Amino acid sequence: MKPHKLNIVFLGLSITSSWGNGHATTYRALIKELFQKGHQVTFIEKDAPWYSGNRDLQSPPWCRIIMYGGMEELVDCCAAEIRAADVVIIGSYVPDGIAVCSRVFSLRKKDGLTAFYDIDTPVTLAGFANGNFRYISPELVSLFDIYLSFTGGPVLAHIKGAYGARMPVPLYCSADPALYQQSSAQKKWDLGYMGTFSEDRQLWLERFMFRPALKWPGGRFFVAGPQYPENIMWPGNVERTPHIPPHHHACFYNSQRFTLNITRADMVRAGYSPSVRLFEAAACQTPVISDYWKGLGVFFTPGKEILITRSGGQTLKFLRSIPEEERAAIGERARLRVLREHTPAHRAAALEEYITTAFEAKARASASGRKKTAPSIYSTPPSAYPRKNLA
Repeated sequence: MKPHKLNIVFLGLSITSSWGNGHATTYRALIKELFQKGHQVTFIEKDAPWYSGNRDLQSPPWCRIIMYGGMEELVDCCAAEIRAADVVIIGSYVPDGIAVCSRVFSLRKKDGLTAFYDIDTPVTLAGFANGNFRYISPELVSLFDIYLSFTGGPVLAHIKGAYGARMPVPLYCSADPALYQQSSAQKKWDLGYMGTFSEDRQLWLERFMFRPALKWPGGRFFVAGPQYPENIMWPGNVERTPHIPPHHHACFYNSQRFTLNITRADMVRAGYSPSVRLFEAAACQTPVISDYWKGLGVFFTPGKEILITRSGGQTLKFLRSIPEEERAAIGERARLRVLREHTPAHRAAALEEYITTAFEAKARASASGRKKTAPSIYSTPPSAYPRKNLA
């Protein structure tokens, strides 16, 4: 039971800037599709200085954007929107996220829904395990009507069993086929990689790209992403740039023969955590060479729609030995998989289904006369929650 057209409010890290912020492309694709389905969407974000100078989205026709400074300004300028919303969705890594969640719970209307969109689920669980709660704490999990997770598989049952999530469900990223398509762009590079620097990925970047680059001086390689330290020893045939805006992503992927995917350590341990680069590259018919993690086969079939590497030598063999016809066939199979299963339309439809289920559960509880009173967020100390992550 849900309204034909929903008033949905997102509070997220940032939709206006993609600078070192992978959340932006996910929010944009999902919200644009929700708008096309007839829903009214508002996105609220903190006016953070590190994004203010790098905004690549201002006033889209498919979403109203509200910026706020601090918590008091959030209440002053956004309370009416939060109270009026049918669904309020709070994302991971929102600045002062725990306080934001608490304030939203105090403002939401009784017949509305509140959801948490965890775009960083393995990082969240690692934080729960070591007591580092940056944007959500364990005691908040059970207060949300829906827990949307970028990670699927066994992690969902873990979130429910260990932290009391009412409705933990997957909501993965996607690629818009209208924006990501194959083109006739010249293949400038044999292998490219897009990703913000992180220590846990750097080892694998050096293994899967730098080593092949050093062994193949005639090969052409490219890395795009910010925050790489100045002391990194880049091979001479590896070009790099600190940022590629989303509207140039398709051109970036189309300029590569293959693209590389490297997964954060927390995501590898959890499994079932696809990166948006998998779907974007595949939609452009660019074959992906990826590290391995549990659940990868749920999204793409290894060997047919995606290539798995475990060493620099294996990466180099893919680059030099796969015939052009087979390379194109792998890319085409991956593209068709995206069109069947991994578009924003698929994700928006899944979100609508989750919202419908949650509204029906709320209606049944109301009809039966049971009051589902949420416990105080301060009633259970963090020490009472399990200090372990799902390996």
